[in-house]
Amino acid sequence: MDMPHFNQEILHFKDVSIHLMNFEPYDPSEFLDQLTDHEKERYFSFTSNKRKMEYVATRILRHRIFGFEHIHYDEHGAPYIENEGFISISHAEGIVGIALCKEFKIGLDLETIRDKAVILSPKFITENESTFLDTSNIVTMTKAWSAKEVLYKLAGRKELVFKRDLLLTSASKEHWKGQVVNTNETLNVDLRIFTHGDTIISFNEKEIERLQYDI
Repeated sequence: MDMPHFNQEILHFKDVSIHLMNFEPYDPSEFLDQLTDHEKERYFSFTSNKRKMEYVATRILRHRIFGFEHIHYDEHGAPYIENEGFISISHAEGIVGIALCKEFKIGLDLETIRDKAVILSPKFITENESTFLDTSNIVTMTKAWSAKEVLYKLAGRKELVFKRDLLLTSASKEHWKGQVVNTNETLNVDLRIFTHGDTIISFNEKEIERLQYDI
């Protein structure tokens, strides 16, 4: 089904491909044929039209990549599709994305650049992070928030505190490093973060390094 007002592109990296699709406001009810029966049930549980548009857009993108392969979720809420490797889903204002990786667990985050990240920075930026990140810069703080969203998706658990459990250790142009602090291990993560139009795109470009220790 040709839908010209949904503009798709693919960004290729070494082990990761990111499928992006831009969209303008539309009537999501016109595209329910892109949803599985289970997804239609979930669609009708949403009260926000914005949420419905985002949800349907991700399924339209899924349908373009995989057809009607169902998107499953594990016990931590991470999405996956049977026999397709690892995937991660994200959305921002007028854009949705699906990252694919055959080699390792992937986390993707899309963020619209806005000053909200600067306003909220005291809640998620540590004292150490403020020594190498400009907390007054809108783009930098949006990148920092986006980086921590990726770390959250890779943590493998819920009930995380962004300022305690999700840490950024360095930032150099598009290549950042972060850590997830779990009870019995630390996860070291190499992040790729860049600006794409009005959107920040963040993902882990390598496999997570796990450092386990006795407690």
